[in-house]
Amino acid sequence: SVFALAGAEVSHSEGYPGWAPNPQSKLLEITVASYEKLFGVKPKVRAIHAGLECGLFLEKYPHLEMVSFGPTLRGVHSPDERLEITTVPKFWDLLADILKKVE
Repeated sequence: SVFALAGAEVSHSEGYPGWAPNPQSKLLEITVASYEKLFGVKPKVRAIHAGLECGLFLEKYPHLEMVSFGPTLRGVHSPDERLEITTVPKFWDLLADILKKVE
């Protein structure tokens, strides 16, 4: 509304395409095993409704296996967006361990 009042033209894209998680994925199996090894608990594996870049990659390369994970973010896409810095080392350790196991 503010942009329209200022005379700006506004257009909306279709957003990110969806992607269906593959519960039989070898990459998911590696990720879960790495998480359990590093942190001593099973990760919460779930599909969420979010616009992730994974859908864009799968449009071009449908044979890829992928998982999405990262450090904890709060208030995403708002002026209150925050990264919980204390979760970054855990994310990094998991990523490094997964990459060691991927062929």
